[in-house]
Amino acid sequence: MRWTLKSEINPQITSKLAQELGVENTIAKLLVNRGIETFEQAKDFFRPNLNKLHNPYLMKDMDLAVARIEKAISESENILVYGDYDVDGTTSVSLVSSYLKTIHPNIATYIPDRYAEGYGISFQGVDYAEDNEITLIIALDCGIKAVDKVKYAKEKGIDFIICDHHRPGDEIPNAIAVLDPKRSDCNYPYKELCGCGVGFKLIQALAGERNQTIDNLVEYLDLVATAIAADIVPITGENRILAYFGLQVINQNPRTGFKAMIQQVKKEKFTITDVVFTIAPRINAAGRIKHGNYAVELLTEMDFDTAVKFASEIEKNNTDRKELDKNITIEALQQIEDNKEQHTFSTVVYAKNWHKGVIGIVASRLIETYYKPTLVFTKSGDKLAASARSVKGFDVYNALEKCSEFIEQFGGHKYAAGLTLEPSNYENFKSKFEEVVKNTLPNELRTPEIFIDSEINLSEISPKFFRILKQFEPYGPQNMKPAFTASGLRDNGYGKKVGADETHLKLNIFQGSDQKTYNAIGFSLGEKHQLTQKGNSFKAVFNIDENHWNGNTSLQLLLKDIEEE
Repeated sequence: MRWTLKSEINPQITSKLAQELGVENTIAKLLVNRGIETFEQAKDFFRPNLNKLHNPYLMKDMDLAVARIEKAISESENILVYGDYDVDGTTSVSLVSSYLKTIHPNIATYIPDRYAEGYGISFQGVDYAEDNEITLIIALDCGIKAVDKVKYAKEKGIDFIICDHHRPGDEIPNAIAVLDPKRSDCNYPYKELCGCGVGFKLIQALAGERNQTIDNLVEYLDLVATAIAADIVPITGENRILAYFGLQVINQNPRTGFKAMIQQVKKEKFTITDVVFTIAPRINAAGRIKHGNYAVELLTEMDFDTAVKFASEIEKNNTDRKELDKNITIEALQQIEDNKEQHTFSTVVYAKNWHKGVIGIVASRLIETYYKPTLVFTKSGDKLAASARSVKGFDVYNALEKCSEFIEQFGGHKYAAGLTLEPSNYENFKSKFEEVVKNTLPNELRTPEIFIDSEINLSEISPKFFRILKQFEPYGPQNMKPAFTASGLRDNGYGKKVGADETHLKLNIFQGSDQKTYNAIGFSLGEKHQLTQKGNSFKAVFNIDENHWNGNTSLQLLLKDIEEE
């Protein structure tokens, strides 16, 4: 692991902010390193306010989108709400369709089949709209590259409104409106919305036409927060506000489908991390194992008993998904060893029988073992389909663009993408991708990096300090859980390896001459136990968290890494 201590941007600003806020210098440094330099900015950060959301009409084409929907409502047209099969897509469809149903009866939903249709807008989806006399499709979390599908729909007399957040290609589809803050000609102030976030801006604009305020839309924020968490977008600006209030809805007054899921997992309070690892995988499992429609049905169901049945089925899907990704990961790791590819610059693996619904998860698992850009391929019809995942700092989307001569189609983000290609092009693609990564991935990005917010003395850790840290939540990209480093540490002699296979490390740490001890736990750090024995001095990187045990709550250090001094 590489340890990178963030430099203090401006000590004068830090000191001034600490004085104005009445907080420790370490807290002020955390804020300044997040771009928060004034009292007012800190107030907005610590006290998110729904009234600080931007006017939705600042987004290019919003006026056109609203006008077309209003026309469809006034003329009793049938509207199809179309979205992808992942968490962002299914929450987007649930959000927009459930709001539209409060103002218009003729609303249908459509999620493409992961296996028969693949990612994004499909010709089958357009045909479905034609067969059901639908004249307007609202596409969410997809469509920004669907030039041919939008043209195909227009020939059939079907209009499109696209709500997407992915990077556009060279040509923008000829839709009635294309809402995408990443359009180069869109001046919307916040560029990092997820697909569900763009959908929320659309219903915010529609609500404004009905003299509804943001307070009328709070009930939808559980969906938006879930999409923000699952899509790993920055938790800054509008995303921070939407996630903050969305978590409140999840914990205090969630929609029926969420209540049914929460009942399954038996957890009292959800953080953004809990949403990522508990709620999102269950929503995703429907599209991975069966069909994304099941997720939309759960998230829009009003009857609790029916929702419980849907949630039980999705729970089974999630169990199946976990077993599949575990077994495929084992096979993929074996393939890497058999091919002697442990030391290549990239990982590209393929088996025709791997389940398409879990190959993205498997790619992430492989990065945990071999830290490098990774693609996992499987057979999909007469093509090969892959999910790509990247390491921090490396743009896998750009890398795929450089291999486009061998790719049929692809799309995605900097860190995650999907693609299809002809089986005959697999080996050529694999060689080209390896060459691209070898030539463009800097050496320093080939080792996992821990970013450290600040050095700290353990004596600074107090209940008050932790209470302020808690107000940095919700955590996520560009506002990660603060990581600290401290040196001159020793274990009091009672440290030990724990866990069934002794892979974890439990310590009682003190610093220097201060004999006060701090409980510390290091998951997967059991092999570093020897560094802490015999009174050896060491340094550590850690988060600060609460430990709940036998009805007692105490602060503990979550060790991320330790090194000898």
